[in-house]
Amino acid sequence: MTNAQTIEGVVFDLDGVIVESEHLWEEVWRDFSESRGHPWELSDTLAVQGMSSLEWAGYLACHVGAPGDADVARDHCVNGLVDRIQRGEAELLPGARELVTSVSARVPIALASSAARKAIDAVLRHHDLAGLFTATVSSEEVPRGKPSPDVYLEAVARLGISPGNGLAVEDSSNGILAAYTAGLLVVGIPNATYPPKPDAAALVDHLAADHVDAREFILAQLSEGARQ
Repeated sequence: MTNAQTIEGVVFDLDGVIVESEHLWEEVWRDFSESRGHPWELSDTLAVQGMSSLEWAGYLACHVGAPGDADVARDHCVNGLVDRIQRGEAELLPGARELVTSVSARVPIALASSAARKAIDAVLRHHDLAGLFTATVSSEEVPRGKPSPDVYLEAVARLGISPGNGLAVEDSSNGILAAYTAGLLVVGIPNATYPPKPDAAALVDHLAADHVDAREFILAQLSEGARQ
């Protein structure tokens, strides 16, 4: 176990960790696919989870047989997701506000999300959480989405810490792989609908039962007075 004194910052995923929104992404992906006459299966959702918006838009466009329409697919889905957020459909997960609030009081926190920048900002604004985060990074702002480590490496760089001094909170297989590959301590909070695969779950340092369990574990890793 990493020594508590070494954790200098915590990086959170967004979808499935802070807000209940992964089903909303599935809805907008399915909506676009079916509007073009193609079914969208759970296997498609699992294939694109963790991808950047540029990556999943390319997948979606190819899936409907129109590879040149990636920008159209991206705009349709991101705008549809933001509309749902603004209507209050992306609810905070139980215990999520308490988790990020208590951790941010001890160390700087960042967000490393596969969501488009527009969606990230909409969630944080709607739930009045933006002021808690020292940095937020969308995987569309780095070369590769999850499971590549790019978004986590950028997040810890913006926090001004090394990956070995960071802790990540994730729910999905691709997110866990990204954080683990980046070199962070990983806390997993499995999503009941889209649980991580066993090989990914085996990589976490602590598999939390819920957000309360995750909060207690993380706070136990942090030194007293780590953040003034």
